[in-house]
Amino acid sequence: MTTIPTVVITPSAAAEAYSRTARGASGSGSADAPNSFGKAISQALDQAVQTGHAADDQAMKAISGGGNLTEVVAALSHAEMTLQTATAIRDRVVQAYQDIMKMPI
Repeated sequence: MTTIPTVVITPSAAAEAYSRTARGASGSGSADAPNSFGKAISQALDQAVQTGHAADDQAMKAISGGGNLTEVVAALSHAEMTLQTATAIRDRVVQAYQDIMKMPI
């Protein structure tokens, strides 16, 4: 019996991967410096939504009896990992906001 490897994604690793993706799409990134963070977040959210839709499509195929079980499990695992990454990033942003609000003026 084989075991499925577990991949742990830290928020910093996810942010770095998304920034590399954004820099790769826009060249060096120096000309788009004011917009690069917004673009990276926008692309990350778009990819997360697309991953969720792909998992839904695979699940609907499986329910109707036409899907491959391996593809369904892979799509659902990918969607779960994406959701965990998004949740971890959200938690970090909320924590940073709370830390800023605690700072004395």
